[in-house]
Amino acid sequence: MSTVAIPAPRARPSALARAWAFVRRHTLTVYSLLFFAYLLLPIGVVVAFSFNNPKGRFNYTWQGFTWKNWAQWDAIPDLKSALTLSLEIALIASLVATALGTLIALALVRYGFRGRASTNLLVFLPLSTPEIVLGASLLTLFLNLNNVFAIGFWTILIAHIMFCISFAVVTVKARLIGFDRHLEEAAMDLGANEWLTFQKVTLPLIAPAILAALLLCFAISIDDFVVTYFNAGNRVTFPIFVWGSARVATPPQINVIGTAIFVVAVTLMLANVVLQRVRESKGAV
Repeated sequence: MSTVAIPAPRARPSALARAWAFVRRHTLTVYSLLFFAYLLLPIGVVVAFSFNNPKGRFNYTWQGFTWKNWAQWDAIPDLKSALTLSLEIALIASLVATALGTLIALALVRYGFRGRASTNLLVFLPLSTPEIVLGASLLTLFLNLNNVFAIGFWTILIAHIMFCISFAVVTVKARLIGFDRHLEEAAMDLGANEWLTFQKVTLPLIAPAILAALLLCFAISIDDFVVTYFNAGNRVTFPIFVWGSARVATPPQINVIGTAIFVVAVTLMLANVVLQRVRESKGAV
């Protein structure tokens, strides 16, 4: 009688070997997770330390969980006024910059005119210019126009509108480049005039880009420090307040405001994405 050889059982790979095999199969996934973890780690620290209960002035070490920072978010003197000023400037600057940027993008994409190349160059200049140079140049301009503009609210607002327009133009222009002009031609063939075509066809289709430009301008404006510091005069915005507070103390209320702004921005961004997908699904049907 012949005997059948029974193969010896394979040794089970170690946990380290299995982890390495997973990494080799999912290199891109692991890289993406590490990349986003690296980006979100500072934000996670800001959120976590908004619930910290520091014993002294500096909010640098974890000393206990508390809700009082959120309940008393305006307990720090001048914090509320600085935040209010930043919100006012960001709201006005984003609305004006988005409106002007949309019109500029329409002109650059739709029409050919003398100076079009120069206008494109001028639009991209604020994006490529260092902020410290931009802030100092604007301060020089406002000082020479001191009889017209006093350094303060209006100089901050004008400066924010100026550098936010570039971001609005780039965002809306990207949408207009891929816009199907046949839809407008079809509307006009059916009897719609230029204004009705823009109102019923063009504007709804570029509305997601306009909303994205508005949110981007708002985020950039409320976050700006360098240009604002040069042109603020005696006015204190939230970034300037944070910079001044960091020299003598770091109250957790700053983390509370930062966390709230981040949550609102992400919520609006997700709402914009969901709105676009809902419109695309309705259009597909």
